[in-house]
Amino acid sequence: MNERLGKRVGPYLWLLPSIVLMAIFVVFPIAIVFKLSFSEVSKSGVVGGFVGFKNFADAVSLPAFKTVMLNTLVWVVAVVGFSTIIGFIIAMVLNQKFRGRKIARAILVFPWATSLVIQASVWNYIIKFEYGNLNNILLNLGIIKQAINWRATYMIEFMWECGVGIFVTIPFVTFCVLSGLQSIDGSLYEAAEIDGASFWDKLFNVTIPLVKPSLTVSTVLNIIYVFNSFPIIYTMTKGAPANKTDTLITYLYMLSFYDRKKGPATALSVIGFLILCICAGVYMLSVMRKEDEQ
Repeated sequence: MNERLGKRVGPYLWLLPSIVLMAIFVVFPIAIVFKLSFSEVSKSGVVGGFVGFKNFADAVSLPAFKTVMLNTLVWVVAVVGFSTIIGFIIAMVLNQKFRGRKIARAILVFPWATSLVIQASVWNYIIKFEYGNLNNILLNLGIIKQAINWRATYMIEFMWECGVGIFVTIPFVTFCVLSGLQSIDGSLYEAAEIDGASFWDKLFNVTIPLVKPSLTVSTVLNIIYVFNSFPIIYTMTKGAPANKTDTLITYLYMLSFYDRKKGPATALSVIGFLILCICAGVYMLSVMRKEDEQ
């Protein structure tokens, strides 16, 4: 009886430290934020009584809300979409045998391993109008005759932010896909070649279906990671001008700590949390359904 009980309870005891840590550092903070979003919060952070959905109504009625939500959508779709496509292509290349492959893989890690604040600061310097490296290189090569203002409009600035986001996200996708590619049995490609399959036949009928689990994991994690990304946008523009380059995460930070509107800020954080839960849930369910159909 004791042995049976020990076998049943034992695994949960091993998991208990992780469960406690998750509760302290994840579940408890989320519960606090949900509570604050339905409470009156003063500029100094003092929590008052229950106010229902007032904070959510105030957050949605903010002048910059629609712009920020649109920017967030564009930011996530652009960074996740382009990094997935480019990362997949690079992973296919790095999966081939060639001289210097290990060095190429090591170089690819640098953008992922370096601090996002440092990378955003470096890109800020590169695209400077007066003394940026990009203008200097193009002038020295004779490609342009005078310096170009690479940050002429807020739309161009936001495009640069998306570009930096794609650049730093590519390595993560590449190594996720690469791990999936290396798990594919080479005999499957040999059998496909014997049947006369072309490169595209092998890609769509062998590679992509077998790499799909890795792509699913990388895409879901990427959506969460990119949606919550703060350093790049805050370092490059701080949302200027007038929140035109803000995403939800940088906007609620500015709203809370600069404008001292802590109630609407917590409501926005809950909205962001629910959006992520819905997106991740829908994506996972769609993938599971496709696998069941196959």
